Amino acid sequence: MSTVKIEDEITDVKREMKEFWTELKSVYGTEQINQTSALTDSCKESLKVLSERWCKKLKEGDLMIDKIQEYRNEILQQNKHISENEKHLTEIKSNLKHKEEQNKELTDSIQELKEELMKKKEIISSKNKATKERVERLCKSKELFEERLGLEIRRIHSEQLQFIFRHIDHKDPDKPYMFTLSINKQGDYEVTSCTPPLDCISEFQLKVKCSV
Repeated sequence: MSTVKIEDEITDVKREMKEFWTELKSVYGTEQINQTSALTDSCKESLKVLSERWCKKLKEGDLMIDKIQEYRNEILQQNKHISENEKHLTEIKSNLKHKEEQNKELTDSIQELKEELMKKKEIISSKNKATKERVERLCKSKELFEERLGLEIRRIHSEQLQFIFRHIDHKDPDKPYMFTLSINKQGDYEVTSCTPPLDCISEFQLKVKCSV
């Protein structure tokens, strides 16, 4: 019930009391009227106090309704913020999960690369070891050939190697025996010349190709 409605009802009550008072004076005497008048004033005072009290209560009720509505609006706003935060949190969790998957893939790739690198290192180490052993054997063979057959190796034109042997002919130990090696287009070693000429040059060529 609003304040305006209460005031209208109070006005109606006063009007009805005034009519009742007029009618009463025409029926009863002065003494009775005075008594009735005192009673009426008491009723008016009581109604006034009651009216003021109810108006105050109504105003307090309106304030309470406004306050409740304000609280409701605040709750709605907070719920909206909570919903937005939950959505944002879901996106963050999704991004974190995606990042974790990417990190796992990257870690797996790094591990695979490490394993592949270790295998390559082992292969290279094995090849280096084999190459080192082969070089050692070649050095020993070179020293042996130099000591026993007077071997001399020269680099000549067109990136060719010339091998000169001596101590072969017992009658003429200083007589040279030579052959020249080069690399052909296929990347194989090829005997390009031999002095003195050999009848078995093809076999010699095959042995050089297989041994190098």
